[in-house]
Amino acid sequence: MSSCVIWWFYARGCRFRREQTVSKTGSLERLWSAANYAIVRKFPPGCSSPTLPCVLTCGLCGRENPVGFGFCGFCGAPLGSDGAEVRKLVTVVFSDVMGSTSLGEQLDQESLRSVVSRYFVVARTVLERHGGTVEKFIGDAVMAVFGVPETHEDDALRGIRAAAELREELASLNEELLSSFGTSIQIRTGVNSGEVVAGDASAGQAFVSGDAVNVAARLEQAAQPGEILIGADTLALTRDAVHVEPVVPLSLKGKAEPVPAFRLLDVSPQGPAYARRLDAPMVGRDEELTKLLKEFERATEGPTCELVTVRGDAGVGKSRLIRELSSRLAGRALVLEGHCLPYGEGITFWPVAEIVKRAAKIDEDDSPDEARARIRALLPEAGPEAGLIAERVANAIGLGEAEGSIQETFWAIRRLFETLADERSFVAVIDDVHWASPTLLDLIEYLVGFSHGHPMLLVCTARHDLREDHPDWGRDGVTIALQPLPRTDSTQLVSHLLEEAQLPDEVRTTVVDTAGGNPLFVEEMVRMLIDDGFLHRDGARWVSSTQPSRPSAPTTIQALIAARLDRLRDEERAVLQRGSVVGKVFYWGAVTELSPPQARGYVGGHLQTLTRRELIMPETSTLAGEDAFRFSHILVHDAAYTSTPKRTRAHLHERFASWLEQIAGSRLSEFEESVAYQYEQAYRYLEELGPAD
Repeated sequence: MSSCVIWWFYARGCRFRREQTVSKTGSLERLWSAANYAIVRKFPPGCSSPTLPCVLTCGLCGRENPVGFGFCGFCGAPLGSDGAEVRKLVTVVFSDVMGSTSLGEQLDQESLRSVVSRYFVVARTVLERHGGTVEKFIGDAVMAVFGVPETHEDDALRGIRAAAELREELASLNEELLSSFGTSIQIRTGVNSGEVVAGDASAGQAFVSGDAVNVAARLEQAAQPGEILIGADTLALTRDAVHVEPVVPLSLKGKAEPVPAFRLLDVSPQGPAYARRLDAPMVGRDEELTKLLKEFERATEGPTCELVTVRGDAGVGKSRLIRELSSRLAGRALVLEGHCLPYGEGITFWPVAEIVKRAAKIDEDDSPDEARARIRALLPEAGPEAGLIAERVANAIGLGEAEGSIQETFWAIRRLFETLADERSFVAVIDDVHWASPTLLDLIEYLVGFSHGHPMLLVCTARHDLREDHPDWGRDGVTIALQPLPRTDSTQLVSHLLEEAQLPDEVRTTVVDTAGGNPLFVEEMVRMLIDDGFLHRDGARWVSSTQPSRPSAPTTIQALIAARLDRLRDEERAVLQRGSVVGKVFYWGAVTELSPPQARGYVGGHLQTLTRRELIMPETSTLAGEDAFRFSHILVHDAAYTSTPKRTRAHLHERFASWLEQIAGSRLSEFEESVAYQYEQAYRYLEELGPAD
């Protein structure tokens, strides 16, 4: 049944008449919400422009100021930008000294202060070594946040490793305290992950706030001496790197339902937070594999050293492609792999160390002397240079105390690799070179330039960041760019992962659409269906048990994308956020209108940068005279949108509706529902934040 709705409302001082034929209840509700929004908003008398903002919302206090104010009239913060607040996925670590009250009875206050201060120094050192930001010391407790100011995809794992290391460091600290003060301390720790609102501490804003912070504090309070309790979301983000045992769900103050918690037993010192499924057949990468094999043949026939860089987004299939290459070359070549690490001390030559240790079969239990002897055994044909090569390589990978010059180290690594290649064609895989130090990148280019007459293939995997940070990289080699899988291949991958389980068509379509051709995203979506109980084992097959609601992106995927966006410059990220408010497809002119006046001249350059980074792409525009862009992935749009504070979203939705009304001109009737939707979103976000004015 259709209804003709005629409604009047005042917006920006103008009286609008809307006439709309509505066939769905949802459309009628949308128009009504938009009308309500227009009614409840306050605009200064005399404001008659439907295209220019009549108020500026302060990013600090949220109060509205007339156009023309340079600073907020309520709190004094500068106006004209969207503010420094942002919604982020972070991991919070709370650690507390237990029994400080009894310590106060045993020790003089000066001594007690020295004990706690010494603990704080150790805690800060450990937490910051893993990339955490110590927000504050509260009494005898310390709170650190991983993910502020910059988000990393492994923030949860960093937080857990920091908590575990802090517990280990306590043993040596207690020896010092016993010697100096005749006492020792115990700590308990809570670790929790979740969304928070993060502000700019330098501007006087609260650093982080949100339920995730409160739960981390409650977990710490519930922990026993020496215990580390972690939340369910933290476990989900670190599932393959930790060993935990569940505890009885905790009844925490302020929580209506018991909160799941897990006691940390162990955490791996290296390795990823979650392991990839590499056992399923590779799909959609035959052309890329052929290119890799062709480069191997060139290196063998030369013989010479060839360089191939496999570049693509996280999870797009670089590791699976390398695994397939290793399988194809089994028996023909020695294939060894090393990984660059995102942070840590002494990691410049970490991937070289992994390659050398695998080649020499060095175990963690081997002494330095035994390890050096194993390296020397790799060089039987190196002649009188063998001892010098082994010594310099050992020093470079941390098995010796002396440090050679860069030239000496490069020479020794090259000679070792050439010796390995002379015995059998050698393939050295260096993963994640976007995290590599400049010295390691120089080493790789040195090997390509100086190694001749030895069959050696260097394969580097990297994300798109490498091209931005090192635009000249790979000029002497071949780059293979992995693109998202086509829908048919993604559908085939789902079937492989679930062993032909009969998924409802709408669920399979949702998984494929949400994954956007990224194999890791497909895997994580499938895993979430299993974890949420929609899929279960029936003998050797997976079967569906219930009809799920539309699945959202798992936190593992959210963390990956959030970390990628956080590496953007503030201005670039702000442009992406404004585009996300417009929609999955947005317009250059709209983003310009939504930007502060002083930033509008730079919008075009930022859009081109975002295009080069493959976060957005040009799209056919439905508006005459307007260039359009599309987000490269629906989850990139979602991450940009959810990172925008709700008050800012409301403000931008309203401004975009006004811009759309103006730009549509005589075609306004075509965009009635879009305009109404924008006003509806603005109204609902303000309603969520508090009663409408």
